Amino acid sequence: MKLATYRTNGQNRIGLVHGGDARIFDLAAAAGRSGKPNSAFESMLSLIDAGPSGLDDARAAFETYGKDQDLSVPVAGAEILAPLPEPRQMRDGMSFPIHILQSPRGMRKLAARNKGDTAELARIDAEPLPELPEIYRKQPILYITNRFSVRGTNTTVKWPRYSQVMDYELELGMITKGKGANIPASKARDHIFGFTIFNDFSARDAQRIEMEGRLGPLKGKSFDGGNVLGPWIVTADEIGDPAKLAMEVRVNGERRSRGVSDGMLFSFEEIIEHVTKDETLMPGEFIGSGTVGNGCGLEIGHFLEHGDTIELEIEKIGVLKNKVERQDA
Repeated sequence: MKLATYRTNGQNRIGLVHGGDARIFDLAAAAGRSGKPNSAFESMLSLIDAGPSGLDDARAAFETYGKDQDLSVPVAGAEILAPLPEPRQMRDGMSFPIHILQSPRGMRKLAARNKGDTAELARIDAEPLPELPEIYRKQPILYITNRFSVRGTNTTVKWPRYSQVMDYELELGMITKGKGANIPASKARDHIFGFTIFNDFSARDAQRIEMEGRLGPLKGKSFDGGNVLGPWIVTADEIGDPAKLAMEVRVNGERRSRGVSDGMLFSFEEIIEHVTKDETLMPGEFIGSGTVGNGCGLEIGHFLEHGDTIELEIEKIGVLKNKVERQDA
């Protein structure tokens, strides 16, 4: 199933996306029509908390009332929100070797450009990529980001005033289900609710300074509306193998890069195993894959400009579309 959160008549609703991703079926309205209101349909978190029975009820509602035209709205005319507007937790990783190796080079080039040092730029370009640091093969590397700054598709991301260098990042995102701790990788699939697209917008100049402190990003990542999820969640059974999905970035309609979700140093199951060591995983958490190789401007030396429209597409999920605007433009 594809599951969306959307707003109509001033209320947030959850629905089942159907008709070739063209329509959204209102689950709560369908339950009301049956005469049996269902608390699982109050929000996406409620649906996740309901466990397998919640998804079974959603399927049954669509099978019974899916042909009732008044229970569905066109996607094109709906206000699609982030499918999980406020995750219970947000973690993001570094899983793709090419991105891990190219990002520090991109930061060094950014610093050289700021200084106008063309000789240094040439030296960096001439260097071969180094070997992958061993730490990335030893264990998953993640950080916690701002779960209150989440937005959805078709929103305008306001460029933070303290930054001059804005970037996009193409990631596969996973949503958890089922509370648990010390979950072995062999059982972790039971804790994956579904997948979505994540655009981890980044203020690169702020991030470059912060990372010199060797603690992790703060204002390079945390600004209002900078964590974008969507357009919806696709349940794990419909995705199948999450390591075989084609991925693409387009800016103003022009392709910037293509990739595939294959090649993660650790699978989502292995990431769950690591995260839950003596720590309780909650249903409705978000975990990002990290940026796919060449999936950001930092790697290819092509950052965003005021008014740019960014489309991130992942096979079997859809397209996440946003615009960036300077606040002082």
